[in-house]
Amino acid sequence: MTARSAALRAAPLLGIGAVLLVWQTLSLGYPPFILPGPVLVFNRFVSGLASGVLLRHAAVTLAEALPGLLIGAALGLIVGIVATRSAWVGRALAPLIVASQGVPFVAVAPLIFLWFGSGPLAKIIVCAVIVFFPIAVNVMAGLRAIAPQRRELVAAHAATRRDTLLRLELPAALPYLLAGLRVGATLSMVGALAGEFLSADRGLGFFINQAMGAYDTALVMAGVLAVVALALGLYGALRALEQALPGGGRV
Repeated sequence: MTARSAALRAAPLLGIGAVLLVWQTLSLGYPPFILPGPVLVFNRFVSGLASGVLLRHAAVTLAEALPGLLIGAALGLIVGIVATRSAWVGRALAPLIVASQGVPFVAVAPLIFLWFGSGPLAKIIVCAVIVFFPIAVNVMAGLRAIAPQRRELVAAHAATRRDTLLRLELPAALPYLLAGLRVGATLSMVGALAGEFLSADRGLGFFINQAMGAYDTALVMAGVLAVVALALGLYGALRALEQALPGGGRV
């Protein structure tokens, strides 16, 4: 291992250490109910894990975020392929994609709960909607990046549309899809938490909301730490999947 690679590996730890140091320093100037120190928050986090409370709420949030991620990714992949192959569909979707980036998601989520109720289905739909557009945009970017020469070569071999999809388009879009999935993993967590803040009786969003109502800042931050751990776990799992694919997910 070279000095440069060792430094790159140590960079995340140094960044976390710097944040903890600044946090601890700032917490010395405030009472714990306003800004608890990292040690107190970590102790509350460990206590929540040991009692099983955090694990139960985290399981609920994951059961909403993961299906939403998968559904949103599948729809985004399909729409991305169709929009790239059909100029009409691509033009029809363009204003919707632009509008989706301009409308605050918190303004749309209450409508989903109004239409689908306050159960897990509504939260899964929230997650799927928030994940869908980044995946679709990434897939379209990947397909449009295919060199015309490669398409001409495939056409010269009399490839069917199915062969073109499986042998050229999907492999070309794969790195973009995986990048979108990594972003979508964190977005699905945001969607699940937003749903739980609005209407829920369990889940990490509900847990944090309850702690806020009790003015227990340390417990709020312990809940946030659980959300971060869950998001990092999803991101790490997708990164491991990418590395396990031939060529590390690269074409």
